Parts: sequence; structure tokens; C-alpha cells
Amino acid sequence: MLCQRAELGPERDLRQGPAKRCQARRPENPHHLEKEEEMEGKMRYVVLAIAVVFMIAGCAKPPTQELDTATASIKDVAAAGAEKYAPEDLKKLNDQVAAANDEIKSQEGKYFKNYDKAKEMLAKVKTDADALKPTLAAKKEEAKKNATAAQEAAKAAVDDAKKLLAKAPVGKESRADIEAMKADVKGLEDGLTEVQSLVTSEDYRTATDKAKAISDKAAGVSGQVKQAMEKVAAAKKGKAKK
Repeated sequence: MLCQRAELGPERDLRQGPAKRCQARRPENPHHLEKEEEMEGKMRYVVLAIAVVFMIAGCAKPPTQELDTATASIKDVAAAGAEKYAPEDLKKLNDQVAAANDEIKSQEGKYFKNYDKAKEMLAKVKTDADALKPTLAAKKEEAKKNATAAQEAAKAAVDDAKKLLAKAPVGKESRADIEAMKADVKGLEDGLTEVQSLVTSEDYRTATDKAKAISDKAAGVSGQVKQAMEKVAAAKKGKAKK
């Protein structure tokens, strides 16, 4: 019917074929329009999402506050005695902060910055520092015991060396050596005074190292004296056989 009515229309409609006039007047599919609008809406959301991602990535800021907090926690635990009684643990904390700084620097050169890993590393530094602080009292007591034991061992080693030197035979050939060893022992006694000063100042680790060094040197002197005494005894036996 529509096509028949079109044939009765104006002259411009008469110049068209019936099929074309029907096709030109056929309404568009509403479902097709809905799909196009839906696709356009999805594309707008995608573009908006991409823009938001770029904006967030470009605006990501370094974890300055987390870094300050981690650094402050290390200073706090160091002031509580970690430098003296837990130097290895303190070094680990400083190494962790250095690694976090490297991670931050690596992100600064990227367009899509992500500081989550650096934040996790800095959070662990604070957690470890907070966990270390309560243990320092026990570590201090242990260091004190070690220093005291090393100090006593050093005194005993020096006393043994002095006793052996007192028994050492003094001859023309050994006199200079004996005098040199006596000077060494005197230096070790002065070292023991220094060890006591370190213990008094609660620098137990340094005191322990110093005391152990004195013990080793005193044992060396004792060994030299014993060798000298053995040589003299062997020489006397040789003369007696003749």
C-alpha cells in the first residue's frame, strides 16, 4: 500500500522506482540504534578509564613520609644502644633503607610510577627496628659478660707470661730477647688498663676485641720464653754428656 501511494505522489517520486521509494521510506531498526549507543557509551568509559590511569600514574608521589618514619625508627634504636650491642642488626636496617631508596629512584625514571614495593620495604624497616629495641637490654648484658670473661682471660695470660719471664734464664745471648719480651708484657699490662676503661664506658664489644688481642700476644710471649728455656736446658744436657 505504501508503495502504491508513493506512485501517486509528486513528480520526483514518480521518477524513482517503486522499490527505491519503499526502501527510502523504510524506518531504521531500533535495536541497531541501541547497540550503537551502547558501544559509544562503552568507548567513552574506556577512554575515561585510560585517562584516569594516566593521570594517577603521572601523579604518584615518592613515599617521603614512610622514608622519614623508617629513618627515625633506625635513629631511635641506634640511640637505645644498637650501635654497641647489636651492630649487625643495625647494619641490616640501614641496608634495607638503602635498598628502598634504590627502589624509589628506579621508579622516578618511569612514566607509570609505582611505589608500593618501596612502601612495603620501608614498613618492614620500621617493624624490624621496633622489634629490635626491646631486645637491646638482653644483648647489652650478654656483651658485658663476654667482655668480662675476655678481660679475665687476658689478665691470666699476661700473668702467666710474667711468671715465665721471671724464671727465664738470662745469658749473654738471651739477655736482649728477655728484655724485649719484658717490654712487650709491660705494653700488654697497659692494654689491660685500656680494656678496663672500655668496660667502664660500656663499650663491651671493643673491650672484648682488645682483651682477646692481649691474650693472643701474651700467649706468644709465653711461647717464646718456653722455647728459650728448652734451648738452655738442651744446651746444659749436651755439656753434661761431654
